Amino acid sequence: MPKRLLLCDCLGSQKIDAKALANATELDASRVHSALCTREIAVAAKAIGEEEVVIACAQEAARFAELAADLDRPAPACIDIRDRAGWSDGSDATPKMAALLAEALVPVPPTKTIDVVSEGTCLVIGRAEVALPAAERLSETLAVTVLLDAGGELPVTRGFEVVSGRIVSVMGTLGRFTLRLDALRQLEPGGRGAFALGPARDGAETRCDVILDLSGGASLFPAPEKRDGYLRADPGDANRVAAAVFEAAQHVGTFEKPLHVALVPELCAHSRAGQTGCTRCLDACPTGAITPDGDHVTVDPMVCAGCGACSALCPSAAIAYDAPPVAHLLRRVAVLADTYRAAGGRAARLLVHDAPHGREMIALAARFGRGLPAEVIPLEVAALAGFGHAEMLAALAVGFDGVDVLTAPRTDRDTLAREASLAAAMGAGGRVRLLDLADPEALSDALYGTAPEPLDIAPVLPLGSRRQVARLAAKALVGDTLPLPLPVGAPYGAVRVDTDACTLCLSCASLCPSGALLANPDKPQLRFQEDACLQCGLCATVCPEDAITLEPRFDPTDAALGQSVLKEEEPFACIECGKPFGVRSTVERIVEKLAGKHPMFADSAAGRLIQMCDDCRIRAQYHGEANPLAAGERPAVRTTDDYLSKRRDH
Repeated sequence: MPKRLLLCDCLGSQKIDAKALANATELDASRVHSALCTREIAVAAKAIGEEEVVIACAQEAARFAELAADLDRPAPACIDIRDRAGWSDGSDATPKMAALLAEALVPVPPTKTIDVVSEGTCLVIGRAEVALPAAERLSETLAVTVLLDAGGELPVTRGFEVVSGRIVSVMGTLGRFTLRLDALRQLEPGGRGAFALGPARDGAETRCDVILDLSGGASLFPAPEKRDGYLRADPGDANRVAAAVFEAAQHVGTFEKPLHVALVPELCAHSRAGQTGCTRCLDACPTGAITPDGDHVTVDPMVCAGCGACSALCPSAAIAYDAPPVAHLLRRVAVLADTYRAAGGRAARLLVHDAPHGREMIALAARFGRGLPAEVIPLEVAALAGFGHAEMLAALAVGFDGVDVLTAPRTDRDTLAREASLAAAMGAGGRVRLLDLADPEALSDALYGTAPEPLDIAPVLPLGSRRQVARLAAKALVGDTLPLPLPVGAPYGAVRVDTDACTLCLSCASLCPSGALLANPDKPQLRFQEDACLQCGLCATVCPEDAITLEPRFDPTDAALGQSVLKEEEPFACIECGKPFGVRSTVERIVEKLAGKHPMFADSAAGRLIQMCDDCRIRAQYHGEANPLAAGERPAVRTTDDYLSKRRDH
């Protein structure tokens, strides 16, 4: 844990209260310097050399890291309180600075990673006039093969391989691409004069580590910017082609790939008994990293780009963002709110953004405009689409009056809009906004222009799974009210049963993945616990009588935590022993349809079997004339000798 906080007002451009920040962070704060990165850099060097420090400046983080390296010391933590707080409209930003410093000191759990090895085999795709010069430059560092479009003059150099063909399929990611090709023609380098291509053949397969696509056609992958090792450039833009060639040359070696999400298959509600239920993550995944795998889904960690949409949408917490975990994000949000409030701040609003887009927008707004209001606290997250309704509601419940999400050009806005709509329906109202802005000045205008009414609730502690946090936060926002209607597809709600159509076959209860629908072992009864219902739809899909419908809603009362009876009937009493078994209406219906009418139950004795429990039915059959075991003595087993002796006798 760092012990000392170095402060700098950046040539007097911001006001810093050293005493207040020391109290908020429990660090020994230095006096406020003015040029810690230039004229007073000796002060920074002395502090870095003596102890572990935090420097309240992010702009010069590289300079301070170099200084620490020269001193054989670890690089200090550098936290931006200038662009995000100090450069504002002149209001007192001390509570906000304190919150930002305290949040940055929250320990970050280590990220799980997997090694990805790229040996430098590269496939360049495109027309000869673009692909061949690119291959020529790459051949110095990579093992290059060029897949040419039809036509074009073949090179006489042997610095790289040249083929032509048609791509049938492609899969994989950095270090493990696999392509299937038809009409493949390989270069024949022999003979005098220009090289030629050999005969075409179908069904060829090749592997490579990197793909440089200069064809200008459709992408080989969905969300190509999220596919590691797949680089594209417009063949008509020489600068973009050069940049792509340079980037491809860097894709050699061993890389650490973060494991973005954690999967618990047992919690997944994708399907049961071959019937499909929840498909939220499958529908939202932009890269195709999530695929069905029996009753649950599986995630290819090599393809997953970590957008976080699956984590936000998963109703059962089977998939959760893990780089870092959701609990760490909620802890950061709570620390921001608690510290801001403790330092005297009021009416806080949370601005959620990503990097680099959001970070750059804030920095530009601060340097050339009004910056952020003193009550708007920025929170940078790794996966913007992963900031779902649970996180939005939690932010309001821990002390923020509003939540603004600054989207980036490549943000999955559909997922965010869906989650914001769900949060609004569960109690957030108009306190959650999505800001689709690309102009720093417009960002400032949007934040200064409006402010929601203060929330008058006691802050809650966001603990548990995302589903538990969402319920806890929503309950704090709306109190004990009537159930709130939710948008179609929401992961909360009730199950409605047509009691006239339901036969209590209990197929719904046997396949319910969350245990929201339950059977009663003591009587014919279908029970329901609303808090556990994921609205996956499996019950409605498997119901043979089409007696089940779903009602998306949120019940904040404790009634949702208990069990209610959806359908109940009297059991049928065995005509022999009197033990209750089965459902009376079902047994009577079967008797009416089969007894005396179906060939198997034509006589009265056989018809009585329908009205017996399992034990009595077995006893009746055993002692009856149709007992399958009453077949007399079993004939002796005949051996080979028996057959041979019979043959000799004849």
